[in-house]
Amino acid sequence: MKVFQVIKKQKGHTLLIIFLLLLVSGVSVLFNQAFSSAERGLAESDLGEAFEVSGPATMDVTLQYMYLDGEVIEEKTKETIWSMEDFWAQYEDWNLLRQSEDGIVFQKEIDDISPALKMNGYFGITEDGVLSIFEGVPQDEQVIQSFFQVDTKKLKSKQHSELVNGIPIGDKHHYEEVLEAFAEYKESEF
Repeated sequence: MKVFQVIKKQKGHTLLIIFLLLLVSGVSVLFNQAFSSAERGLAESDLGEAFEVSGPATMDVTLQYMYLDGEVIEEKTKETIWSMEDFWAQYEDWNLLRQSEDGIVFQKEIDDISPALKMNGYFGITEDGVLSIFEGVPQDEQVIQSFFQVDTKKLKSKQHSELVNGIPIGDKHHYEEVLEAFAEYKESEF
């Protein structure tokens, strides 16, 4: 009989322990379900936002091409920007000069003389003896750029005559060649 009483006592405790375990398990399951559904709802709302497209942005872009002869040519465009990463990659070899709400200005140094100088540029000498580049022949007196004072007394007569009449520039190589040739007659910089 004592054995049955011990078993009855233990059975009561066992039932209590089983009841408590079931209660804790039930609460745990409910908590996990609530947490999982909240997480799922958050993930679904994140996905909705991730695929939301606001449309492309447009921006005024100014491109400045800066040539060896000092000429700056500007090109203005209106860019449609779908991705800022792609936009910056497109201009990675340009220098950013300005950026504002009105637009953005990039500059690129071109290792060449300007197209206008190639077509209509002449080296010449001013009345004051300054080696200059002219738009057209020097007699038209339209100076584009001045370099240095030339010691005209040291020039050979042919060189002086060429400068007075104008030496067509044509290309970068000839531009550099003429500057180098007359540099030995330089008196002072401008």
